[in-house]
Amino acid sequence: MAGVALAEAPAAVKDSAPERYTVVAGDTLWGISGRYLSDPWRWPEIWEANKQVYNPHLIYPGDVLLLCRIQGKAVLAVDQGGGCSEIASRIATGGGLPTQTQLPDGTVKLHPKMREQPLSVAVPAIPLKEIQRYLNDSRVVTNEELASAPYVIAGKEEHVILGAGDNAYVRNKNKLLVPDSSYGVYRGGMRYTDPDTGEVLGYEAEDIGSGELIALESEVGALRLKRTTKNVSVGDKLLPNESGRISSIFHPSNPDGVKPGRILRVFGSIASAAQYSVVVINRGEVDSVKSGHTFALYRRGAVIRDTVSQESVALPAERAGLAMVFRTFPRVSYALILRSNTAIKVGDEIRPPISGD
Repeated sequence: MAGVALAEAPAAVKDSAPERYTVVAGDTLWGISGRYLSDPWRWPEIWEANKQVYNPHLIYPGDVLLLCRIQGKAVLAVDQGGGCSEIASRIATGGGLPTQTQLPDGTVKLHPKMREQPLSVAVPAIPLKEIQRYLNDSRVVTNEELASAPYVIAGKEEHVILGAGDNAYVRNKNKLLVPDSSYGVYRGGMRYTDPDTGEVLGYEAEDIGSGELIALESEVGALRLKRTTKNVSVGDKLLPNESGRISSIFHPSNPDGVKPGRILRVFGSIASAAQYSVVVINRGEVDSVKSGHTFALYRRGAVIRDTVSQESVALPAERAGLAMVFRTFPRVSYALILRSNTAIKVGDEIRPPISGD
């Protein structure tokens, strides 16, 4: 398993890794990790986490990172003014960020304290602008969820094509709507089928817009549309708005124990994917996939004819890049391609990464 291999060999720190680096606006954890490691997804192996804060892995613009050698191990940590010796002491005591008080005899004593900075300022793991629309708007659901969802039956004055600012009348047959709540408007989209087993893994619920439920009587309600990406029409479905429920804080990690899988879809393309393309993979929460899991991408080898033996032969798969999962569903996940060295296509393989991927 990948986890066993990683345990045998420490993460390789690059010869060019800076001893000191100041975090700047626009940095990502992936980019910073790539400055230090040949395999950026292995950053937790060298990162000295601050156990006194809500999320021990957050760093901020202006933080100074130090690369230290402590007890024969490479350690990367935020410098709090005391250099590598203070970091070594912090590791030994399990402390957090220090403040200083001066005792009567002149001795300066360090005390751990909570760090207070808004999460919105923290350095993200990956470029959030590349995935923002996929964090809250798009989603994968079951056929049963779509079939039972409330749906649009008409617009004001019986209009059938609606846009932002219009009221949509909706049918609430299954009593799922809650007054004064926000809802997304969706249209049933692509069906995801496992290419190896033929199982239906879910359906893409295409984002059409969102709105606020302003009235509800028995089985019929009124939704004030606040945002639309396409014209809303009769039959479009309402699902609870997930904005604010999905975290955008995640960090690259190795998906130990997750089975290899395949790419099911490349968003925004019918041909191939490249760096910062968003793809759908056939591994999800039931497969123990989590946000932050990093996968190596492999181009599937072509099947050719062996003209000597007259047999069909499959060529070996070749490494094509790396992708990180940023949103999971029960049977599939969305992932962002962080590195690619060739065109990546639907059907290509995903595997837990190994050193050198």
